[in-house]
Amino acid sequence: MDLAVLNPDIQEFINRNLENDISKIALQKNPFPDVNWIQILNQINGKQKAKSKLPTWFVTENILYPAKICIEQTSSEKTAEYKSQLVSGEKLIDLTGGFGVDDYYFSKKINEVIHCEINEELTQIVKHNFEPLNATNIQCVAGESLETLATLHQKFDWMYIDPSRRNDSKGKVFMLKDCLPNVPELLDFYFEYTSNIMIKTAPILDITAGLTELKSVSAIHIVAVENEVKELLWILEKNYSQSIKIVTANILKDKTEAFSFMYDSEKLVTYNMPKKYIYEPNAAIMKSGGFDEIAMQYKIDKLHQHSHLYTSDNLIDFPGRIFEIQKCINYSKAEMKFHLENSKANVTTRNFPDTVEAIRKKLKIAAGGNVYCFFTTDVNNNKIVLLCNKLK
Repeated sequence: MDLAVLNPDIQEFINRNLENDISKIALQKNPFPDVNWIQILNQINGKQKAKSKLPTWFVTENILYPAKICIEQTSSEKTAEYKSQLVSGEKLIDLTGGFGVDDYYFSKKINEVIHCEINEELTQIVKHNFEPLNATNIQCVAGESLETLATLHQKFDWMYIDPSRRNDSKGKVFMLKDCLPNVPELLDFYFEYTSNIMIKTAPILDITAGLTELKSVSAIHIVAVENEVKELLWILEKNYSQSIKIVTANILKDKTEAFSFMYDSEKLVTYNMPKKYIYEPNAAIMKSGGFDEIAMQYKIDKLHQHSHLYTSDNLIDFPGRIFEIQKCINYSKAEMKFHLENSKANVTTRNFPDTVEAIRKKLKIAAGGNVYCFFTTDVNNNKIVLLCNKLK
């Protein structure tokens, strides 16, 4: 950790270059020969990435940024704030502290937060940053998490873990046992120190697979930002063995689309031909697998068991995209030629044999415009195309 990069002249240079290409800046001669050029470039790169992901860090003076990968892997402020709403109590320990974004938000809800990080240099950076951020109730501890737990020998209201995949697991199916720390193997040990655990995983982890590895899961939160799933949050309660709640949250600029259901709940779904409106669930709901539950709760019909598109005659508020059907046509050569050949449209496929690329190439459909086409399968297993206007 080189505090020399906080020199006012260097900070002014960093801020002046935030809109410039870092690769081009790197070709310049170092205007501050007494300070490592790579360190200065690293600060520019880190602050560039923080602008949209970590706006509080971006606008705060005297922030130090770590290696590029730490910024890329850290939670965004939006997801960190969401996580903070799930915890309460006096003490929380984060076993995989990283850049400390989650702990900053936990500290707004918990009286005492311990940031545990095996990388000592990163620990020093985070400890430094918490001062200008005025996060005074966070203790930073450098070291291996199991040793830290044993040394502190305290009970915590919450334990937070963000396991990282081992390098040798690339290309393999993502399993929690392939991560560090190996949470499934250590769960009994962790529960000696807490009754509540939150585990953050990447969206690539299959929910069913995760449930086969973990015990005592009470809830799973699927968190998306602007319709892109960012993380899964697994809430574990010691000795919990009842039904699991699935919660989806799509964080938008002006609101959060929320939807929840009980895992393995009874499903009573109706199917129908396309009506006046078509609904496409947001990405968090799609990841959750709650395809029948969304139809039941919103009292709308599914087009097909595997299409994951929904329809109604009356317009409803829905957590996802909403379209008004202008025309429903059969997927035939004559119909396609008449309505879509050499046109401009937004193309989506749901439960359809051809890819979007293949359809565009075959029909010479350019991307864009105000027409939205859903190539899908109806309740009678016929291939159809819905020509729509987007309402939301």
